[in-house]
Amino acid sequence: MITTDITVHKQSYDFCVVGGGMAGICAAVAAARRGAKTVLIQDRPVLGGNASSEVRMWICGCHGINNKEAGILEELQLENMRWNPSLHYNIWDHVLQGFVSREENLKLMLNCSCDGVIMDGSRIKAVKAWQLTTQKRYEISAKYFADCSGDSILRFSGAEYRCGREAASEYNESYAPEVADNKTMGNSILIQVKELDRQTTFDAPPWAHVFEEKGFHRGYNIHRDNNFWWMEYGGIMDTIGDAEEIRDELLKIAYGVWHLVKNNKKNPAKNYDLEWVGALPGKRENIRYIGDHVLTQSDVEKQGRFDDIVAYGGWNFDDHNPAAFYFDGPPTVFHLTPRPFGIPFRCLYSRNIENLYFAGRNISCSHVAMSTTRVMGTCAIEGQAVGTAAAIGVRDGLDPRGVYEKRITELQNMLMDDDCYIPWHVKPMNDLTKNARLQAESDDDVEYLRNGIERDVDGVKQYFAADPGSYIEYHFDAPTKVNGIRLVFDSDLRNEKGKRMPAMYPIDGHNVELPEELIKEFSIKIQTGGPDSEWEEIHYQEDNYRRLVRIPVEKKVTAVRLIPEITWGLDEARIYTFELY
Repeated sequence: MITTDITVHKQSYDFCVVGGGMAGICAAVAAARRGAKTVLIQDRPVLGGNASSEVRMWICGCHGINNKEAGILEELQLENMRWNPSLHYNIWDHVLQGFVSREENLKLMLNCSCDGVIMDGSRIKAVKAWQLTTQKRYEISAKYFADCSGDSILRFSGAEYRCGREAASEYNESYAPEVADNKTMGNSILIQVKELDRQTTFDAPPWAHVFEEKGFHRGYNIHRDNNFWWMEYGGIMDTIGDAEEIRDELLKIAYGVWHLVKNNKKNPAKNYDLEWVGALPGKRENIRYIGDHVLTQSDVEKQGRFDDIVAYGGWNFDDHNPAAFYFDGPPTVFHLTPRPFGIPFRCLYSRNIENLYFAGRNISCSHVAMSTTRVMGTCAIEGQAVGTAAAIGVRDGLDPRGVYEKRITELQNMLMDDDCYIPWHVKPMNDLTKNARLQAESDDDVEYLRNGIERDVDGVKQYFAADPGSYIEYHFDAPTKVNGIRLVFDSDLRNEKGKRMPAMYPIDGHNVELPEELIKEFSIKIQTGGPDSEWEEIHYQEDNYRRLVRIPVEKKVTAVRLIPEITWGLDEARIYTFELY
């Protein structure tokens, strides 16, 4: 029976995440896996934010070999390669939804907009929300909140924030303008075209803008990696308050540009067909919170070697001109950054709202620093840091600043345990792993398996290489309780582009393949008696597509054997960590 009453449904959680982009997904999943009862509120029908089918921007992050972000983001991207090998965006949406929905401690609320907050002094007590599809109003209380909305919707709590560009003198930033202003980078509408085996025609609708080849200042090429991101607008406006007007102008630009490209007499795109035009522009910038630290150009250039690093960046300073499409100069100005540079935890929580975290393009940083930290790979690992910190807070009754003051080393170690790389840090190995005797059939140095370095760094190999089918063993002098096994395999972090969703598709479509370095099948065996006792197989894994794998054991053993049976193509099995706990 359909009701005509709008009642307020009250719910309570440990942790409430607002915004279901890559930062919000990673924050919510990280907290839930660490035991916090979590809710993820997303105002769209799909997850992914700028990476979703609604916008279709690829996930970028730190440049450089072996600098790709791992953790939950890498897990997601490998899962997408396994179950969406043709890289269709509508299936990617559902890979994300399925990934989130299967978490036991996590409630997902799609089509649900946060439209208010309830305060208790300087703490957020609850958020108010409206779910469009169910026509229900919610009041969601939590101990801690994370704003991963990009648009900083929880600023209505009274959290301190900034927008626009600081003057160069404020933080001594050479890339900032001389005079502060309220201008930002604009929004982009993306299009996708498809190459066909026949010629097609295209005429723009009458409401589109008309552009002439003569004097048109944007260069363009038709190839798979070009998604015409420079169709950008709105930086001299309010990218939130003027969002509808900005979208309409971008649609006029998009259809007019494609008409020009398609019908260019010198190099017509005869065999290309316009397959998709975004209905939702991707946003780059509007509002940034103020935390206990504000990341600046100088911090980045000094590599961000803070004691409280929990994430890292390495995208260039990438500052788009506010006039965007209507600017006569280059659409963006790049300046190199260190690869990587550290991002401190103090940039991820509010200075004046006691229980507010944030992750994404709204963290505490200057406009110049935001031009490098805003990309989604960086945002994702910020989100995982925030979710892990919230779980610590739930466990120990600590607000974000308390986590910084009392648990920062534990937070860093937990992140590394969950396969998040923290530059200049080495993952501690426990005594169980360090004290056991380690041997293998391979002649490679077995200490790679427990040195706490889980990727090649600065071009130095850190993995253990074995022949598929050969053994690696830990031995004990007496029966010893082993609760589980933690494995980190090689998933090709050298390739920063290979796991991205594409901007365009080739003529016949294509399937991606999981990294050939990744171990596809492996077995775990144990001994519970002397060295001559039988080996008992307790686990055989087929169709593995994960980099980080945990296997429960819960037994007293005298030896544990790992056999990497088959890879996804490489003739050697590469393992970064074989750890007991």
